[in-house]
Amino acid sequence: MQTSTRDRIVVAAARLLQRQGYVGTGIKQIAQEAQATLGSVYHFFPGGKETVAVAAIKHSSEEFASLLRTALDSEEDAADAVAACSRQLADELRESGWIDGCPVTAAALETLGTDSEIQQACAGALRSWEHLVRDKLLRCGFPSDSAGELAGIVISALEGAEVTAQVNRSEEPLLVAGRQLARLVRSYGIQSPPGGRG
Repeated sequence: MQTSTRDRIVVAAARLLQRQGYVGTGIKQIAQEAQATLGSVYHFFPGGKETVAVAAIKHSSEEFASLLRTALDSEEDAADAVAACSRQLADELRESGWIDGCPVTAAALETLGTDSEIQQACAGALRSWEHLVRDKLLRCGFPSDSAGELAGIVISALEGAEVTAQVNRSEEPLLVAGRQLARLVRSYGIQSPPGGRG
């Protein structure tokens, strides 16, 4: 089926980009990993490698967002929810053997200074993750301006901690970041509203 072939191509590209970056990933390798012909790749993505990469980044962004949503929803308290995100990321990274880090980092760094579709997709991914954290903070009673700024800090810190964890092959940088971010969130002195999960 055409849909499943396209999906295989996107998923394969997403994994390769995550592990070896945009520059290190070739269109032939994507086809091979997807068990698809090169002609199929160009059929679904006439723009070639960049077009496949954009679709892959969007796919990875939603996967990562799903992970964040699950972690954020697992705790009613905002600080505990942020710490849960760091633990979830640490678990996923450790289980991958330290190779499956942030799905947009490599592509984002390789395309800095450009206004490419890849850079726009990476920026969109980061914004969407910040919105998830911001929405959680808003539901927990944080004022809008504080929620927005805190969300940016949370995502930035987790991104940096994830890279550090990969380099050191240790979950500790993520766990430390989670604890310190939770402390920062608690410093606002806002209690989560009673009843139901935030």
